[in-house]
Amino acid sequence: LYTHEMIRLHAGQGMDILWHRGQKFDVSEEEYLQMCSYKTGILARMATKLGAILGNGNERQIEALGKFGGTVGVAFQIQDDILNLVGEEFAKGKGVGEDIHEGKRTIMVLHTLKHTNAKDKQRLLEILNAHPTDQKTILEAIAIIEKNGSIDYARARAKELMEQSWKEVESALPETKAKEVMRAFAEFLINRKV
Repeated sequence: LYTHEMIRLHAGQGMDILWHRGQKFDVSEEEYLQMCSYKTGILARMATKLGAILGNGNERQIEALGKFGGTVGVAFQIQDDILNLVGEEFAKGKGVGEDIHEGKRTIMVLHTLKHTNAKDKQRLLEILNAHPTDQKTILEAIAIIEKNGSIDYARARAKELMEQSWKEVESALPETKAKEVMRAFAEFLINRKV
């Protein structure tokens, strides 16, 4: 399990680097979610699967918990991307718009590129490919993203993904305090401010 998941983690990190260095321009939302699943979801998936294995869970429980852990990792990454653009507390530590500077193709960027007008699409791509360091240009890109409702879309998508995967856990595990804590922790991760 460890070896298999570490290979996926490295593949996800490689995809992310390849994309934000401008080597692939037509990233789809499905590809983005797969990259997040590998890059960020792997560690949570591995932790939940290992916990289920060590707790003598049956196959259904192991798979449900693994899927849920992976989805929580994806939702965590989406929230991290959101906070990178609009998180006030987050900005105190890392600054606003680091992902814009790096040219990252986040779910919000992909949503904007798919739903905006040709002029804003071209300008957003120019900014991302230029890897700007000045706040004025970074804020211009964030404004284009916000104007298209892409931040709200990302929040809703993260919640939707988590709710879908929780349904399997809900039916696979008995009601326990641990199950309640796991659900509360997952919700905290996607609603956090830092």
